[in-house]
Amino acid sequence: MTVVLAIETSCDETAVAIVRDGIEVLANVVSSQVEIHAPFGGVVPEVASRAHLEMLEPVLARALTDASMTGADVDVVAATHGPGLIGALLIGVSEAKALALAWNVPYVGVNHMEGHLFATFLERPDLEPPLVVLLVSGGHTLIIHLEALGQYRILGSTIDDAAGEAFDKVARYLGLGYPGGPRIDQLAKEGDRDAIVFPRGMLNEGLDFSFSGMKTSVINYVRKHRDANNADLAAGFQEAVVDVLVSKAMRAAEQTQAKGVCLGGGVAANSRLRERFVQEAEVRGLQCLIPDRSFCTDNAAMIAAAAHWRLGEDGPTGLDSGAYPGLGLPVMERWARPSD
Repeated sequence: MTVVLAIETSCDETAVAIVRDGIEVLANVVSSQVEIHAPFGGVVPEVASRAHLEMLEPVLARALTDASMTGADVDVVAATHGPGLIGALLIGVSEAKALALAWNVPYVGVNHMEGHLFATFLERPDLEPPLVVLLVSGGHTLIIHLEALGQYRILGSTIDDAAGEAFDKVARYLGLGYPGGPRIDQLAKEGDRDAIVFPRGMLNEGLDFSFSGMKTSVINYVRKHRDANNADLAAGFQEAVVDVLVSKAMRAAEQTQAKGVCLGGGVAANSRLRERFVQEAEVRGLQCLIPDRSFCTDNAAMIAAAAHWRLGEDGPTGLDSGAYPGLGLPVMERWARPSD
C-alpha cells in the first residue's frame, strides 16, 4: 500500500488530500478563496498567494486529522507544479518538498491538467480506455483522447477564451458577480433557455472551440435590448456553450471509436452540462462518467491519484525541480483527425 499526501495550490483553492493506492480517498480538504477575490471580480494572483501562505498549514493539519495519520504514515508527498499562477504554485511545491525532506519520502510534481484526467479514475478505477475526456475549466477547454494512462492526444482546444472564462466574463457584464460560472448556472434555472437563441461558435467546424464570439453576442444583444431578462440571457448563453461542448465531445468519441466519454475540470460542475453530457452519451450507447463535483473543481485528491501513477512510471521528481506556470499536458503528437 502506498499513501500519497498531495498539495494543490495552482490558483485560488488551497487543498490537501491523502489517498491510498491512487484510488482510496482518506482525506480531501479544500479551502476556497471565493469570498476573498469576490470584491475584485476575479482572482488576484498576489492575494491568492498570500491566502495560500495563511491557509496551507491549517488545511494540511486538517487532512492529517481526517485521515487519522501523521507524517510517519505518508509514503509520498506530491504537489501541483504547473500550470497555474507562479506564486501560488511555488507555495505548494515548496511545502511539498520540505515535507518530503523532513519525512524522508519521495516528492512527485504533478501536472494539474493530468490531475483532472485522473479524477475520473478516483470513482471508477475499472474504467477502460480508450476514452474521450472533455476537460473544461476557467483556463482550459480541451478534448483529449485518452488511449491509455499517460498516453494523451489533443483532439480539440479553444482558439480564444476558455469556456469558464467566457462564463465569468458574461456574468461580470450582467452584474452577477464572481464566480461567474456558478452564478449563471443558478440563474439559468429560472430562465427559458429557448427565449434567446445565441450563435453556436464553430459548432460544425472541426473539434476546436471559440467562445469569444458567443460572449460578444450576449453583450451586443443586451445593448440592443436593455430590458432583456437576465435569467433568460443566462439560460440562453449557457445552452449555447453547453451545446457546443457536448456536440464536439460526442463527435470526437464517434471519430475515435472511444469506449466512453468523461467530463472533467471546474466547469464540469455545471448542472446543465452534466445533464446534457449524460443524455447524449446514453443515446450513443457510450460509457459515461462525470466525477462528483468535489473532484471536478480544483482538489488535491486528483493530484494524489496522478502522483501515485507517475511515481510508478517515472520515479520521484528531483528536489531541484521548480514550478512551471505554462506547463502543458504531456501529449503524443496531435491527432490526425478525419475531415468534417
